[in-house]
Amino acid sequence: MKLLVIEDEADLASSITGYLADYTCETAGTFAEALEKIEQYEYDCILLDIMLPGGDGLRVLEAFKRLNRQDGIIIISARNALEDKVKGLKKGADDYIAKPFHLSELAARIHSVIRRKNFSNSDVITQHELSIDLLSKKVQVHQKDIPLTRKEFELLLYFLGNKNRVVSKSALAEHLSGDIADMLDGHSFVYTHIKNLRKKLTDAGYGNYLKNVYGTGYKWED
Repeated sequence: MKLLVIEDEADLASSITGYLADYTCETAGTFAEALEKIEQYEYDCILLDIMLPGGDGLRVLEAFKRLNRQDGIIIISARNALEDKVKGLKKGADDYIAKPFHLSELAARIHSVIRRKNFSNSDVITQHELSIDLLSKKVQVHQKDIPLTRKEFELLLYFLGNKNRVVSKSALAEHLSGDIADMLDGHSFVYTHIKNLRKKLTDAGYGNYLKNVYGTGYKWED
């Protein structure tokens, strides 16, 4: 899962990304950086500070919605006025948390937004013989535990969250590595993770729902 933390307080941004180490986290510290990120990349959830150098965070939210994107958005701000909450929610934010906050509460809210957006508000995803517990990160095929690495688990969730859609190799690289994907040499690391994930699932007897789409990428079929 990939997050964007739009926050100008460097120490707070560092604390958030450190606590959320299970996610692929990117950061933006200014209004201009935030706009550049959302125009170039997609995220499972965006944490958006309202007060940013160079512009109002709510204008970032407006720009995001003009792009007709579906990424989850949680506003984080020192402002705790009801008016600010209502403005943000009316402009399309999914949740609002006021500073100071406990990182454990923020993590729970992120999980809730991603679950609601991608997995029909369920903590357990099932497809025929495959079962995934989002909280424990346990994957089972035919009720047998399948040990996956972090990247393999992220890949599996990404495929299921985009079920029946063709996903390009570039999108997979970006999802796994964030904004450094362009700096990597080709997509060999993507192939490796997919090969390992597919072998583990196949060895356990899953129904081969992950299909290659020649010259394009991959598709997880229902």
